Amino acid sequence: MSAPEDSPRALRRRLRAARRGLDRRVQQANARAIVRHLVRAHVLRGAKRIALYVAADGEPDVWELLERMPARGRRWYLPVLRGHARGRLWLVRHRPGEPLRPNRFGIPEPVRRRRHIQPVHALDLMLLPLVGFDAQCNRLGMGAGFYDRSLASLRRRRHWRRPLLIGIAHECQRVDQLTPQPWDVPLDAVVTEAGVYRGEGRGARG
Repeated sequence: MSAPEDSPRALRRRLRAARRGLDRRVQQANARAIVRHLVRAHVLRGAKRIALYVAADGEPDVWELLERMPARGRRWYLPVLRGHARGRLWLVRHRPGEPLRPNRFGIPEPVRRRRHIQPVHALDLMLLPLVGFDAQCNRLGMGAGFYDRSLASLRRRRHWRRPLLIGIAHECQRVDQLTPQPWDVPLDAVVTEAGVYRGEGRGARG
């Protein structure tokens, strides 16, 4: 839970420390529980184009989804730093077993790109890592703004097609309340080992 005096920088520092401080076995158990919640909640059932991420810095590793979810025309995408548009991400198709290489932050990315890039608005679902969240599904990111800038166009698509945005976190990253910023794109849900938090403060549901 956050203290009133926490600045965003201090809150990020504290929540990242809590996330990294989890025992490895706890990290793995949490990730397995999150994958189970995702599968049971059926949020992936009709999704054909899904973006996920390679876990780093204590983030829950949901890579098991690639094994648990049958292909059936489903395509997976990973974020890639855009060299010519700094601060933004591409979403690039990835098939299990294809090579990855570390970016400047040491996070693996797909090697092949070009024709395999998918616009954010054309995805069905995105699984997003986060540093902190509240029960209303407000998200506190790393502070660099990569996802915020990459998702900015979705704020103008309230009545158009847009992907379902689901945050992934450990329960220890939940805080009492976050104040959304004008540039934030609201999440539709957040999934932790404890269950599924729905947007609009509908609470957790396993």
